Amino acid sequence: MIHVFVGPTLSRSEPELDEVGMRMWPPARHGDLFDAAIRGGDTVVLIDGVYHQAPALRHKEILAAMGRGVTVIGAASIGALRAAELAPFGMLGVGRIFTAYVRGEIDGDDEVAVGQAPDGGWSALTWPVVTLRHILRLARSAGVIDQERAAGLLAGLRAVYYPQRTMAAVRAVSRHHGESEFAGWLAEQRERDRHFGDIKRDDALMAVRAARDGWTPQAVHVPVRETTHLRRWSNFFARSRVDGRELSTEDRVVYQQVFDPGFAQRWAAYLEHCSRQLGDGGPGLPLAARLAEAGGWVLAAHQLFHPAVDLRDEESAALLLGGETREDRQAVARYAEALALARRGRPGFSTGAVRDDVTRALLLEVWRCPAERLDAEASARGLVYGARAVEAAKRLVPGFLAERNERTAYGHTESEHTAYGHTKNGHTERETAHGER
Repeated sequence: MIHVFVGPTLSRSEPELDEVGMRMWPPARHGDLFDAAIRGGDTVVLIDGVYHQAPALRHKEILAAMGRGVTVIGAASIGALRAAELAPFGMLGVGRIFTAYVRGEIDGDDEVAVGQAPDGGWSALTWPVVTLRHILRLARSAGVIDQERAAGLLAGLRAVYYPQRTMAAVRAVSRHHGESEFAGWLAEQRERDRHFGDIKRDDALMAVRAARDGWTPQAVHVPVRETTHLRRWSNFFARSRVDGRELSTEDRVVYQQVFDPGFAQRWAAYLEHCSRQLGDGGPGLPLAARLAEAGGWVLAAHQLFHPAVDLRDEESAALLLGGETREDRQAVARYAEALALARRGRPGFSTGAVRDDVTRALLLEVWRCPAERLDAEASARGLVYGARAVEAAKRLVPGFLAERNERTAYGHTESEHTAYGHTKNGHTERETAHGER
């Protein structure tokens, strides 16, 4: 499968994009390459990406994808820039813009940046510097402008902020520099060919053809070191489709850690699994043997071992979600919608804005433990200690409070709620134990 991340550089109506085995994606952003649809053996053609209105695609994400056996080709826009930066590590670059970046003739995101419509469309509304530079080169070859005047005009055009560098701005700057002849010549060329001078489009089509024709030069294999940030990103973007819904795997696990009364036993089983899988250069060990080696027989395993969870690993995810019910997944979906509603209703809202004391009170209530036992309960559930449990559970607070308010509106008091033993979305432990799996 060929995955093409493209937006303003190429129209979706381009015939070369309408081929079997080719999937179109919007401009790439942080997290896109963790999508489960992109598998080892696939090819990613990175052309366009966002960086102003959303977090940009990180270099480490590209390296991680290549480490999974994905061929990544970059061209035209941010793809050319990333390919130039990561060429020593095996990313493949195509086209004149990529070559210019590699040679140091151009640098910086501003060379390829364009403004886009705010309505979700991917058409470019402005002109990138690389296109203007190329057009001025063509104008020099045609005798319309000399090198000195072209340099002055390019400097004037570059001074215009990229979201404002429209065709009207190009004409205005040209007139201001006394280059009306150039502006007229450019308008005439564009009337004959609406793609005149569009070097980004040319490079993008070249990259698509390269991927389609199986162009895969010898890539450099560089092992990708698993960092805390990379693991956090991969877990954050891990998703799966269950019961007709696409849910965050991390949200599902955190929901179990907070609301499943038996999760401590599930975490103990997960630690046993990790101990037997973790060879440390030799065979895996039963957890009891590893505890003995650590000299930690006076402490519980969850107090000594805190393995980093990799939610990309299906076996790990299955172990941690072994107690999940259909009702749990429905609750996770509602809680995610409540969090999204809070974000829409409060510009700039994030889970970091949720109060620590409110979240801590939620955990103490659900876990039915005194404050001095919070760290111990969090550790037994794989959350290490209380403060980390509070941070993890903040994503659940808007949904939890929304359900509480709804119950109150129907005449349920908080004491009734506590008496019913809220463990999983308002069900008693007995109901949860016999719920649908």
